[in-house]
Amino acid sequence: MRLERRHEVSRGALLLAPVGAVAFTLLVAALLVLWAGAPVARTYGLLLAGGFGSVFAWSETLTRAIPLILTGLAATVAFKAKLFNIGAEGQLYAGAIAAVAVGGMHGGTGLEWPVWLLFPLMMLAAAAAGALLLLGPALMKNKLGVDEVVTTLLFNFIMLLAVGALLDGPMKDPLAMGWPQSVALQSDLELSKLIAQTRVHTGLLWGLVLAVLVWAIFRYTVLGFDIRALGANARGAAFAGVPVTRTVVLTALLSGALAGLAGAIEVAGRTSYVTLDMSPNYGYAGIVIAMLAGLHPLGVVASAVFVAGVLVGADSMSRAVGVPTYIADVIVATALLAVLVATLLTQYRVRK
Repeated sequence: MRLERRHEVSRGALLLAPVGAVAFTLLVAALLVLWAGAPVARTYGLLLAGGFGSVFAWSETLTRAIPLILTGLAATVAFKAKLFNIGAEGQLYAGAIAAVAVGGMHGGTGLEWPVWLLFPLMMLAAAAAGALLLLGPALMKNKLGVDEVVTTLLFNFIMLLAVGALLDGPMKDPLAMGWPQSVALQSDLELSKLIAQTRVHTGLLWGLVLAVLVWAIFRYTVLGFDIRALGANARGAAFAGVPVTRTVVLTALLSGALAGLAGAIEVAGRTSYVTLDMSPNYGYAGIVIAMLAGLHPLGVVASAVFVAGVLVGADSMSRAVGVPTYIADVIVATALLAVLVATLLTQYRVRK
C-alpha cells in the first residue's frame, strides 16, 4: 500500500472533504452516545436545539464563536505559510493580559486618558503582545530550523505560568477576596452589546471585519501571494524571488496579532478581567476551525459558529439525556482528524 499524488485535485472533492469529515465525526459520536445508553436522534436533536434552537441559544453560540473566529483566523494565516502555530492559546492570554495592563483599573483609577485614545492603544498592545510571542518561534524556525510546533506549544505553558504569576502578584485585583484574577477593565473600554439582553457584543463585528480583511489580503495583495507561495513550496518561492524571511516575520506578526486580539476582545466584551480559566482552549480549537474551513478566512466564520454551537448545545443536551458534555470535545477533536484524512485523500490516492 502506498500513497500516490493526484495529478489534479478536484474542486468538488475539496468542497466535499469537510462535509464528509463532519459526517464521519457524527457517526463516531453516535456510537459513543449509544454506548452511553442514550437515543442518538434525541441526543443530536437536543444538541442542535441547545446551540441553534432559540434566540438565547443563538446568542450564546455567537458569543462563544467570537474568540473562535479570531483564533481560527490566526491558525489560517500561519498554516497558509506552513508556519504551524500551535501557540494561539498562549497568544490569546498574552493579548488579554496586555489589554488589562493598558486599560485596567490599576489603583482604582487606571490611565486617565480619553477613551478614543486608550481603546486603540489597548487593542494595539494586545495585538503586539500576541505577535511578539509568535515572532520568536518563527525566527527560530527560519534561521535555526527549530520545529515551531514544539516551541509554540511550549510557549503556551510559559505564558500561562507567567499570567498565573501576574494574577497572584502585581496585577491581582485587591477586591477579589483572594481569588486569582486581574484588575477589572475600565467600564468605558468595554464593548457594547450587539443584541439587547444577550451576551452578544460588538466583538462579533470585529471578527467578521477581520475575516474579510484576511481574505482580501490573501486575494489581492503581494503579501497574500507571498504567504501562499511560501506555503506551497518554500524553496520554489525563494527561487522565484519571494523574500522568505520577511514573509515569515509578517506572517507571524499577523497570526499572533489576531490571537492577541482574541484575548483583548474576550476581556472587553465578556469577562472584564483575566483569569486562568478564561479560555476553554480557544487557541487549540482555532486549529480545528481553520482546518474545517479549508484554511479559507470566510469559511472560518461558518466553522467557528458550528463548533461554538456544538460546545454550547452539549451543555443542555447533557442535562436532558445524561451524556457527558465531553462528547463535544470528542466531536471537535475527531472532526480535526477526519478533515486531515479527508484533505489528504483529495490530494493522494491509495495504490497497492
